[in-house]
Amino acid sequence: MSVAVVAGGAGFIGSHLCDALLGEGKHVICIDNLATGRSRNIAHLHTHQRFSFVQHDIVDGLPELPHVHEVYHLASPASPPGYTLLPVETMRVNAEGTFHLLELARHAGASFLYASTSEAYGDPLEHPQREDYRGNVSSTGPRSMYDEAKRYGEALTMAYVRAHELDGRIVRIFNTYGPRSDPHDGRLVPNLVMQALRGWPLTIYGDGTQTRSLCYVADLVEGLRATMNAPAARGQVINLGNPEEHTILEFATIIQELTGTGGDLVYSEPAVGDDPQRRRPDITRASGLLGWYPKTELHPGLRTTIDSFRDELATTDQSASPAAARSTPGI
Repeated sequence: MSVAVVAGGAGFIGSHLCDALLGEGKHVICIDNLATGRSRNIAHLHTHQRFSFVQHDIVDGLPELPHVHEVYHLASPASPPGYTLLPVETMRVNAEGTFHLLELARHAGASFLYASTSEAYGDPLEHPQREDYRGNVSSTGPRSMYDEAKRYGEALTMAYVRAHELDGRIVRIFNTYGPRSDPHDGRLVPNLVMQALRGWPLTIYGDGTQTRSLCYVADLVEGLRATMNAPAARGQVINLGNPEEHTILEFATIIQELTGTGGDLVYSEPAVGDDPQRRRPDITRASGLLGWYPKTELHPGLRTTIDSFRDELATTDQSASPAAARSTPGI
């Protein structure tokens, strides 16, 4: 039986990836220290006979594992509040953690996928962003613990591909939304949806003309699987995201419409420095190499996401204030 390791498997995207791999008949070993991952994301899998959960920090090395065939590295804080709170941990999981997983893949002869980010492009001067664009990134700015950590992880992965002939590939993930995202992680969709569901004003950081391109999580996971399975993806960097671009104000209006709330918009100071003003992937490479493109339209995807947040809100503490919810912007 094929065995897949998913580091960061209790996270938003990681938990959906675990579901997909189990659906393909694989044995899945989920490794997560739960620093930003959530136990509830994988609670439904604990009785699955082909699922194993190991609570562990990959910075400290790896526990003893059976022979593995695929290694997915999604272990890292990914939202601005997460990596701002855990800056050194973010650097280390993308450095030492990446090294340990690469060594696992090298010795096992396994395929390896490194989940990088659109933040590797920084505040881009090229739009949309192609994989050969080298970015506009500050190595010392307020987001550098994440941006530069991911760029280092990419470089280390490619060093193993070249020096050890590792079957490795890199994906740069653009903004992704859907069920199981942390409703309090400060990013665009969770922030706006949770405020709308609570009947609070919706916070717009800056003037709202910044743009984002949102990809539904099921589509993103299909892209991860396609990247891992495609021989032509070896040694490649591939953008995964939805090229449909909207302003923050447009997203806020759509979320108001879908939640049935007419709350006011509240304008606040722009998000933490180095926040990209425009973000949109060029997915020509993903379409050509993988035959992949996102299929989920924005309104249906947001409806499903809103329903999941509504269910979670019904079972969690509702005592937080609007001010607290607006305290950690991340778009």
